[in-house]
Amino acid sequence: MQLTGLHVYPVKSMYRLSPDSADVHPWGLAGDRRWMLADATGRFVSQREDAALGQIRPALRPDGSLTLTAPDGSRIEVPAPAVAAGDPLADVEVWGTRFRAAEAPKEAHEWIAEHLGDYRLVHLDDPRARPVDPEYGTPGDTVSMADGFPLLLTTTASLDRLNELIATEHPEEDGPLPMERFRPNAVVTGTEPWAEDGWRRVRIGGLTFKVVKPCGRCVITTTDQETGERRGKEPLRTLARHHRLLRKAAFGQNLIPERPSGVEGDVLGTLRLGDEVEVLEDGAHWPADGR
Repeated sequence: MQLTGLHVYPVKSMYRLSPDSADVHPWGLAGDRRWMLADATGRFVSQREDAALGQIRPALRPDGSLTLTAPDGSRIEVPAPAVAAGDPLADVEVWGTRFRAAEAPKEAHEWIAEHLGDYRLVHLDDPRARPVDPEYGTPGDTVSMADGFPLLLTTTASLDRLNELIATEHPEEDGPLPMERFRPNAVVTGTEPWAEDGWRRVRIGGLTFKVVKPCGRCVITTTDQETGERRGKEPLRTLARHHRLLRKAAFGQNLIPERPSGVEGDVLGTLRLGDEVEVLEDGAHWPADGR
């Protein structure tokens, strides 16, 4: 098995970056979802509410600043706000977990309002501020502003199988669906379809990861990530019929990185396209009904 895709999403629900390599931090790939938009209540905003988010192209600079480009070519550069610099903090929330994030400058909010809506752009200055779901993690496990866990892994074999099912049962649908619909961090080739559902622990290159929970899917998977348009019922319709785990239409598995022996600091190691993938422990069982 081999790592054939790497994706980083600098701003939650915006367009992806697809580097050849990425450093791994305890809370996710370097630069992944350290920024997000929040509404007036502090709740995160995603493509679930506003599919147009996916059309904003982000870029990260070495100093941590962010560049956003709209479909009309309009662009803004946003320095990374920080508590140490005296930037204001906002109380924000992702799926019921509240934490504090640093607010971007007023000019960034104005640019966002012009192109998307009345949202605030915030930056997770302290990536240790948000714990993962304690039911699936251990004390000290943290996550950026991703939905729930540091990394999401998918496999090309499962996508191929899903596309076969859609083509057989719903030939009227445009296809095949691209992997980008599922917004993974790591894409693995060389497995059997749905093999990842049984994994408990994997090695990718020189790093090991706990496989902690299937990824329940939402309306974002029905959104064309290139155009921002909703595209009907797939893949949710077919996943709901053929691949339900923990009461959800599921695709992919969530990962938590393990700290290698002797490694200190934020960077645990680096993932590179072409890295070998090995299953170290398997036997996981995720019932369809959650019991």
